[in-house]
Amino acid sequence: MHTRTLSALVFAVMSLGSRAAAVRQEQAVYLAGASAGTEIIELEGTAAGRLEGARARVDFTFSDRGRGPHFTAAWTLDRSGVPVRYEAHGSDYFHSPIDESFTLSHGMARWRIGASRGSARVGGAAFYLPRHAPPEMTAALARALIAAPGHRLRLLPDGEASLSSETLSTNASADPAAASLHAAASLHAGASEQAGATLALYRIAGLDLEPVSVWLGDRPGLDALLSDDSATLPAASIPALDRMRAAQADADRAWEARVARATTDTPVGDLVIRDARLFDPRDLSLRPHTSVRIRADRVLQVAPNDQVRIPADARVIDAHGRVLLPGLWDDHQHFSGADGALDLANGVTSARDMANDTDEFPRRVARFDAGTELGPRVFKAGIIDGHGPLAAPTRMLADTPAEAIADVLWYADHGYGQIKIYSSVKPELVPLIADEAHARGLRVSGHVPAFMSARQFIDAGADEIQHLNFIVLNFLSASVPDTRGMARFTAVAEHAQELGPDRPEVRDFIETLSRRHIVLDPTVNVFESLFDGRSGAPAPGLEAIAPRLPPLARQRAMADALPVPPEHAAAYAAAFPALLRLLKAIDAAGVTIIPGTDSFAGYSLVHELELYQRAGIDPRRVLAMATLTSARVIGAGRDRGCIAAGKLADMIVVDGDPTEDIGALRRIDLVIKGGRLHVPSHIERSLGIRARP
Repeated sequence: MHTRTLSALVFAVMSLGSRAAAVRQEQAVYLAGASAGTEIIELEGTAAGRLEGARARVDFTFSDRGRGPHFTAAWTLDRSGVPVRYEAHGSDYFHSPIDESFTLSHGMARWRIGASRGSARVGGAAFYLPRHAPPEMTAALARALIAAPGHRLRLLPDGEASLSSETLSTNASADPAAASLHAAASLHAGASEQAGATLALYRIAGLDLEPVSVWLGDRPGLDALLSDDSATLPAASIPALDRMRAAQADADRAWEARVARATTDTPVGDLVIRDARLFDPRDLSLRPHTSVRIRADRVLQVAPNDQVRIPADARVIDAHGRVLLPGLWDDHQHFSGADGALDLANGVTSARDMANDTDEFPRRVARFDAGTELGPRVFKAGIIDGHGPLAAPTRMLADTPAEAIADVLWYADHGYGQIKIYSSVKPELVPLIADEAHARGLRVSGHVPAFMSARQFIDAGADEIQHLNFIVLNFLSASVPDTRGMARFTAVAEHAQELGPDRPEVRDFIETLSRRHIVLDPTVNVFESLFDGRSGAPAPGLEAIAPRLPPLARQRAMADALPVPPEHAAAYAAAFPALLRLLKAIDAAGVTIIPGTDSFAGYSLVHELELYQRAGIDPRRVLAMATLTSARVIGAGRDRGCIAAGKLADMIVVDGDPTEDIGALRRIDLVIKGGRLHVPSHIERSLGIRARP
């Protein structure tokens, strides 16, 4: 699961009722429908149905395959419902220490997050948004927004939150400060002892790339926040969960459709891109003074400028010598939220999803294809895992041959093209899964399951390996047999420098990968963030975009840095450079590499490709990996991967030369998917991303 789950959980809410005495509540955290943790809340000092000088103490924890936060937070709110004090201590999703504090006194706000400090002069109400917040903290924000003039609040360290217009209704005969609020949806929910309780849906704008949906109850303990793969709510509200999801989905779909309409330009007649330098991944050439004629969703002609006839009614876009190249691929994503829009804003017109829910996600892909939600073309891989405490959050869990085969057949019958085997699958089931998948025309890949080496995994029938760390773990299988938990990261950090391509056993295994035509999806940006990232700072490669993002998206762009044991500091420092040397050797041996991110959508892909160039791979070959090679691996080379007559019209215009410097891909001026035009800056603006300075 993508670590977005943590970001979503951190903004669940619980209603605060009219009560003078202390209140103790317990919320359950659910991942993929299974209970994964708790939020235990102690509140006091509430009145009039909203926070007034309230104090809270919250213990928050959940477990996600051996990862997950565990921390305690405490805060005090003033009479307007905004924090005047906040403290959090414990550990975050990757078990790094949390030490955060905030105070507001005499108009001066001060905060500390680890070693980082900040301050701001505050005039009027301002709501501190913690870097590490339990779900209950959002309840305070929701209630403060309801009470705030104009239903808007300044956020600290920066930003502004508001209740979005779809949930607001102002009584024209009343003072604006007394505007009445109406929820976008409401329903009755609760267990028998709470039958008839009302839950109402509100939408908060300014926090994230899309509005944050908040369900508020009319009594304590009946509130919830739902995301694509998680939910935080009390057990009493579970009977209403499906209805809540449906109502929230309606609001989300309406917003997505508005953004898609506002940022999509569909030419009526032919479209001509004139005078471009066209990159062709088939021969790695850059052809100057080239024009491309497009009709509907297909390329009609590619030729030198003087050989392309331009109809009188055609739309002509003069590239003025800018580089035109095929749309990019991200081969490792887990779509949620606004990920599809972020992809298009960064030139990703095709992507591979490596595990998602089996209900809503196929409908999202259909919306991408129809253009009612911004997103790339998606190749779906279906995950299979085994039962156990470290299992992936999926309902496709198999412990017997019959269960494993049934899961493969379900995916094959529902339009999936690949099976991703996960870490808790029993090794003896791998060849059965591979044989059944291959018989149905599906590819097979995955994490190397626990108690199995990478060599054994490919011997059992795998076509591809996800994540470069599993290549290193191949040589540690005797000492680190169980790779389901944090050891799959920490053991690599400790030993990567010892397992370079100069070692005979490493060279031999790389040659085996090449000879067997095994594909590697390395996601090296993930390991740079883990090994070289700095907690509380943007992940490497996201330094420029992070300050432009809304607050929650900015938090997701922070590095997932591992805590470094002092005795292993030198090894951790050497780990990522060692991985880049290993990647270069794998490429030099002829192993097929396809780039994927498994991290912040869109913007992380450019950095993933930059890391390949840093490793010593020629940027033209890197561009080929991100276009034609990716298309061919999943069997889409007939329609995608290069710009040629008859292909789908998926391409990007770049202000710079990525054949020399991959970083030029950060300056994409135009994205074309199926003949439809998208301007990246327009998409960013629709998502609340600030313009470039």
